[in-house]
Amino acid sequence: MIQPQQRLSLPCAVRHPHAKGRKAQTPSRAKPELRPMRITAELRENATRSVRLLTIIMMVVYYGYIALIAFNKPFLAQPIGDGVASLGIPIGMGVIIFTIIITGIYVRRANGEYDRLTAEILKEASK
Repeated sequence: MIQPQQRLSLPCAVRHPHAKGRKAQTPSRAKPELRPMRITAELRENATRSVRLLTIIMMVVYYGYIALIAFNKPFLAQPIGDGVASLGIPIGMGVIIFTIIITGIYVRRANGEYDRLTAEILKEASK
């Protein structure tokens, strides 16, 4: 068991209890492939920008529908044809379909551009 006095003398790094004989890696000894690279910054910037844009669009659509429910119920309550369905049902289905489409856009972009950038990062890190 480690005594409290010994804990204070450890370097500023994480030591795994089963890592006997191995030195803990401090930030000054970090591997070069773990240092920030231009590609990782590009990946993070592109992903953040697209996620924020898609999130804002989704929030506008969703909260727009909720605001329509809250502030203009008579509009959504208009019957469609001679049936009992109202206009709010197809608009709500449109919000759900829009969510599926916007998710597909993100997945397509993630599988294309982000995977390409991730492959470049791995290729550069393995040098």
